[in-house]
Amino acid sequence: MNAFERLKEARHAGRPTGAAYVAALFENRLDLCGDRRFGEDPAIISGIGTLSGRPVTYIAIDKGADLDSRMRNHFGCPMPEGYRKALRLMKQAEKFHRPVICLVDTLGAYCGAEAEERGQGEAIAENILEMMGLRTPVVSVVIGEGGSGGALALAAADRVYMLENAVYSVISPEGCASILWKDSGRVADAAQCLHITAADMVDLHVAEEIIPENFADFPQMCAAMTVQLTMDLDELCALSPEELLEQRYRRYRRIGVYEENGSIVRFTEH
Repeated sequence: MNAFERLKEARHAGRPTGAAYVAALFENRLDLCGDRRFGEDPAIISGIGTLSGRPVTYIAIDKGADLDSRMRNHFGCPMPEGYRKALRLMKQAEKFHRPVICLVDTLGAYCGAEAEERGQGEAIAENILEMMGLRTPVVSVVIGEGGSGGALALAAADRVYMLENAVYSVISPEGCASILWKDSGRVADAAQCLHITAADMVDLHVAEEIIPENFADFPQMCAAMTVQLTMDLDELCALSPEELLEQRYRRYRRIGVYEENGSIVRFTEH
């Protein structure tokens, strides 16, 4: 499939939601709510559970499974209090040496006036800043859409995975087409130009690997995800906090490629 077809698949209403992954991946769950500043944001589900017997903190963006839940969750577009709740849980995980697993599926952060009044941009920026220095392992999985800073606020991680038909972009293709060509109808062209697919993300070193999709046997798919996540946490939890931070820093220094004299050049560590 091309980029636009994968975008449509990532937005398909029948895809499992963040809540479905939380229920399938984690046991002994205790949901934790509220940012301790303003209120609760149902678009982000967060709490404590176990993965293969290991205590973890889970944070998942949930678009909702039907019209009522989608409206309640702002169609998976978190408010500032959602990101602040996520950060509160991450800092708690750091305090008790629990790894963090984030599941990302959002068109982007909520763009209403009330979100701006409550500091949407600052909340996203603070999450990114704090995640880069978090002294506990963080693994993020893009399960559908990874839209702009709204996704990056939960994806500045040690390991990032993409589902087979997930997408990750700096702006929605519709927004890109409206800005570049003043024509939102050119969304397919924008999707192709933005390099938003899982394969693109692996090629650019934004993501480590692609997770195959098998929604016909969702429990088996999640069992395979559990194996991969467990292996990652075994490796990351064996590192000292200093080694973890240094490895995370080097990971982000390697992201991206550029073209010079007709040749593709990758960034290297210095």
